[in-house]
Amino acid sequence: MADAPSPNRGGAPLVYALFAALVCCAPLRAAEQPLWEVGLGIGVLGYNNYRGADTSHVYPVPVPYVVYNGPFLTADQEGVHGTLFSRPWVEVNLSFDATTPVSNGRVRSGMPELKPTVEFGGMVDFHLWRSEDSRIRLDLWVPLRQAFTLQGPPQPIGWTLTPGFKLKIADPWGHEGWHVSIYTDPLFANRHYDNYFYTVETQYASTSRPAFQAAGGYAGTQFVANVMKRFPHYWVGAYVRYDTLTGAVFGDSPLVQRNHYWTAAFGIAWMIGKSSRTVEVEH
Repeated sequence: MADAPSPNRGGAPLVYALFAALVCCAPLRAAEQPLWEVGLGIGVLGYNNYRGADTSHVYPVPVPYVVYNGPFLTADQEGVHGTLFSRPWVEVNLSFDATTPVSNGRVRSGMPELKPTVEFGGMVDFHLWRSEDSRIRLDLWVPLRQAFTLQGPPQPIGWTLTPGFKLKIADPWGHEGWHVSIYTDPLFANRHYDNYFYTVETQYASTSRPAFQAAGGYAGTQFVANVMKRFPHYWVGAYVRYDTLTGAVFGDSPLVQRNHYWTAAFGIAWMIGKSSRTVEVEH
């Protein structure tokens, strides 16, 4: 059985099978929006099996469309978060992320299977610049999260830090209703986290898979772009991500087969329902 996606940090809910949560976003300007809105559709997802894998797969995936504009909890293109502090130039939010399990394929044969993980923490979002009409916005975000395995009982596996820049563009090049987001951030993790994914203990070493002890530190850089549009009765979105692992502290691990990672997805979702109550939303 092939390896499934492994660590995917930087704003994705349970990684890209639910990739709609990454690309649904409300307009950048203040406007009345439904308190909540939901839809369901289908998409196509392609990815390297994990960060550093030399194999890839393409699968059909369900595409849930979920937007919630609550006074504290929000679901938008950064995933699900709660606002703890907000000023015109800075926000402090709760932040969440997750990974899927990695089944034992050729590279990890004979090793324990990796459990899916969930990450909880906080994020400081600095609003660096926005255009006069608020159609273009540049932010610096700094998420710090603690990761746990999804098992009974959950086990802490370390911390991740992914500071980076994000650019949001509404109505790009005069195409009304479209929204584009581009962001890049270096990935950092402590030794405990990298150990979980990339260490090869002595008892699992072989002639083709020597023992390796991962260290904490720089874990590569990701580049992400997504585009979406909400039509009256349906939503469409596309997403592409490329990671370079050049210089990553775990780069010499035998579990790393190449120094880059990619994933891409496209989806369409039809609206199921929305709240009759509206709230003013500004992004």
